[in-house]
Amino acid sequence: MDAPTTTTADTDVMDTPQEDPTVHILWINAGLSCDGDSVSLTAATQPSIEELALGALPGLPKVAVHWPLIDYECGPVQGADNFVEWFFKADRGELEPFVLVVEGSIPNERIKPEGYWCGFGDDPQTGQPITTSEWLDRLTPKALAVVAIGTCATYGGIHAMAGNPTGAMGVPDYLGWEWKSKAGIPIVCIPGCPVHPDNASETLLYLLYQAAGAAPMIPLDEELRPTWLFGATVHEGCDRAGYYEQGQFADEYGSPPSAWSSSAAGARSSSATSPSAAGSTASAAAPTWAASASPAPCRASPTSSCRSWTSHPAATSRPRRAASTAPSSAGCAASR
Repeated sequence: MDAPTTTTADTDVMDTPQEDPTVHILWINAGLSCDGDSVSLTAATQPSIEELALGALPGLPKVAVHWPLIDYECGPVQGADNFVEWFFKADRGELEPFVLVVEGSIPNERIKPEGYWCGFGDDPQTGQPITTSEWLDRLTPKALAVVAIGTCATYGGIHAMAGNPTGAMGVPDYLGWEWKSKAGIPIVCIPGCPVHPDNASETLLYLLYQAAGAAPMIPLDEELRPTWLFGATVHEGCDRAGYYEQGQFADEYGSPPSAWSSSAAGARSSSATSPSAAGSTASAAAPTWAASASPAPCRASPTSSCRSWTSHPAATSRPRRAASTAPSSAGCAASR
């Protein structure tokens, strides 16, 4: 039997390297918001948005970021630089895979007689605006992952307060808390008002590595937040927590760390300074704030060195679940 012959065309096919697919990040900031989360991300350093967009980190797949803040193609539907066309391509199934990032809360378009609350681009067939909720209906079934960025997109934010006529809600409330993408990834929530820049960039980085097959399923808590970012309170990670536990406070900047704060007296038991109750001057000077119903205030401030201050559950959880994620110390000033 004659051996099979190999043609030049077959050799060319075998020699042609297979290109890794480009992972597209579609950022839709057409929800109800101030765009503060977009602005916040420009300050990310670990990693920076430039490192993500340029694929400058080892192991990253090829990335194309379609984000209104940096995309040169930011014109209208009928313009030369049609930004919305990328979203139409995703809707037609021409972008695979893509991660959908949603900024801003989602209004309820069904509770009004006419008009629309917010939209993104126009429908070429009708000339009418495409509402934000319609974009979610179109794109989420096709997305590799859906990211809700900022408190508005995650849990509704200020727009979800009682009396707002828009009926605004977060992405999980719109899609359902048990919703999963076609890749089996739940909605990824990164709360914060605005979102902490590195929290956002780290989460996007993780999803890109997961898309490349270099990371397991992203770990999320019951609020759909990345566990490595939101698994601890600010107080647990504060470098001054030891002084707090020992009841050591300072009256002014520059005071020795062992100085007692007279301003913290209200947080200590009033009986500690009462001669009739204390019985001696020694007991009156003793630190009895731990026995008080009101914990002593924490002097820590949310500085740039305090990475997790925007991640405090008390500030980012949905109101109806606040009780299950309340901080262990209500006196922490950084959590307010």
